[in-house]
Amino acid sequence: MEYVQSDKIKEACGVFGMYDLDGGPVASSICQGLSALQHRGQESCGIAVSDTSGPKGNMDCHKGMGLVGEVFKEMELHQLSGNLGIGHVRYSTTGASSLQNAQPLVMNYIKGTLALAHNGNLVNTEKLRQILEQAGALFHTDTDSEIIAYCIARERVHTKTVEEAVLNTARIIRGAYALVIASPRKLIALRDPLGLKPLCLGRRGNAYVIASEDCALRSVGASFLRDVRPGELITITEEGIFSDTSLCQEKEAHCIFEYIYFARLDSTLDQVNIYDARIRAGAALATSYPAEADLVCGVPDSGIPAAKGYSEASGIPFGFAFYKNSYVGRTFIKPTQKERENSVRLKLSVLESVVRGKRLVLVDDSIVRGTTIANLIHMLREAGAKSVHVRISSPPFLYPCYFGTDIPSNRQLIASDHTPEDICAMIGADSLGYMKLEDLPSMVGELPLCRACFDGHYPMEI
Repeated sequence: MEYVQSDKIKEACGVFGMYDLDGGPVASSICQGLSALQHRGQESCGIAVSDTSGPKGNMDCHKGMGLVGEVFKEMELHQLSGNLGIGHVRYSTTGASSLQNAQPLVMNYIKGTLALAHNGNLVNTEKLRQILEQAGALFHTDTDSEIIAYCIARERVHTKTVEEAVLNTARIIRGAYALVIASPRKLIALRDPLGLKPLCLGRRGNAYVIASEDCALRSVGASFLRDVRPGELITITEEGIFSDTSLCQEKEAHCIFEYIYFARLDSTLDQVNIYDARIRAGAALATSYPAEADLVCGVPDSGIPAAKGYSEASGIPFGFAFYKNSYVGRTFIKPTQKERENSVRLKLSVLESVVRGKRLVLVDDSIVRGTTIANLIHMLREAGAKSVHVRISSPPFLYPCYFGTDIPSNRQLIASDHTPEDICAMIGADSLGYMKLEDLPSMVGELPLCRACFDGHYPMEI
């Protein structure tokens, strides 16, 4: 038995933190924020809260497998009483999909209690785990997030504040991370120096909010203040908000796939609006790979904005070729390849009256294995489409990602050992065009990017 493998890249996680300086409860708001970040992870979720006026070290936590709305009902939220807390939604890249790996991680150690939620992936995990195990550490999970928590606890023994311990830890961990950390009296946020993972700061009245995306701020009625700078550590206490930029550096490398696919359409990351970026990607595709067609359509949901951009730039009408069934369960266990292919038909059905007799441009954000797009092309032809020209709003995936995207091996990437012409024939398209590497700045302007999955140039030593 194996789980259905989507032909989509998955994000690692989403994080959320809130500190109400007036003492109001935050669990319900954190739950709302996590729901807004649900697209970043659907395997597990959790919330940890602390009452800053209560006994020091007292922290309540609830975690579970599944979606936010499944794990957190009214009773669970009522039991989480506190005005400071953090939350997490998870998609596993390091560590198995299991309850023991769900976050936030809550740790009791010699200096008190610490809760941590992490989005990203470290590249020196094994080395740090070996050092910690030799020092007597006992691990309860197989995630790199627990290694970060252990490093902070170890450093805290020798520092005056938890912020110092976090900064010392940041100097020894390498990779991608956006962290929210709760101690009994402080909310701390830290973004990796390259800015690989997004993180932003907001405010609602006298409460501060940290989130992976600004759409989560709006979901709780908070106003966006600013993005957390790459390398910046923010500490929120009852005295207010404090910033440490000692880890900030000139070199940055923001993950390009946040703009192509990961982030929600109504978010803005590092001053780049996601919807506008995807419209521009489609327009660039239309310039580089024009097609003789009657209709431009996108693969729901992620391909639709780029399809709109292609339509606007090419002058070919935009339309919907598929109906998406939003009520299909998120997880299917399919024992055979045939059943896995059939699951695509459960989620998407063709609007035959729209595509019959038409020459189509079909736009999607990526091709990983090629199975899903091949099935969709077959469905369109069955419905009477005369031709299907595929356009992809990202360059071909050629190299694995080590920073929290589930591209662990070249063997999973159809483009790593096939030319675009090969892939075009394999998926049954009439033509195939990928976004050109040199066109990526048209999406995000001057924002420095990590695009190692496309060109193999990693922003740090792996």
